[in-house]
Amino acid sequence: MDVVSPPPVVGVVRRNVAGTRNEDLYSWQDEALEEMDSTLSIQQYIQQMIRSDSKNVDRIVEMASEGQDEGVWKYEQIRQLCMELNGLAVKLQPECLPSVCTQMIATKQWIFLCAAHSAPRECPAIDYARHTLDGAASLLNSNKYFPSRVSIRDSSLQKLSSVCRRVYRIFSHAYYHHRAIYDEFEESTSLCKRFSVFVVKYNLMAKEHLLVPIQDIQD
Repeated sequence: MDVVSPPPVVGVVRRNVAGTRNEDLYSWQDEALEEMDSTLSIQQYIQQMIRSDSKNVDRIVEMASEGQDEGVWKYEQIRQLCMELNGLAVKLQPECLPSVCTQMIATKQWIFLCAAHSAPRECPAIDYARHTLDGAASLLNSNKYFPSRVSIRDSSLQKLSSVCRRVYRIFSHAYYHHRAIYDEFEESTSLCKRFSVFVVKYNLMAKEHLLVPIQDIQD
């Protein structure tokens, strides 16, 4: 009986197979956005740029082409930012205890209320972070507001500014109350800088609401 070989794989196989060593993860060749044949191509392209150089935030947040749908671009960027921000929340847990950080605060002028309850109220900072990131994930994965990853209604896009304002407060609290953790995380990810550049560029937050000093934004 003749053995028929499988057809050759065309394009880039974007998959980490079981048993891949850590240093070999994501070792496939980079692809141009227009060559990515997937409904998740924008997410894949953003993640590709982050792996290439996470400190080049201007390149990461800049839309890939003039014909790109800006609403989809903003949605996918916010999804990615929230996913990565979970990493900072995890690092805060051993130090940001409910008994120590009893409120979600940044500077002394700001106390943030948690919107995860039937009526907004104060929460310990780490609970605020968990509730807010869970709420953002629930909204961004909602079939009611975001049933498609290739086309997004204007009414749904209006909710993105609120998501940005709320999750940004996690950066603010970490910067002013857990500086060593913040600095280590930011050095390895440039996530707060990328977040800040992104929300200003796409008019999702005003500069005066960015409490963490970022030189390229404040200047």
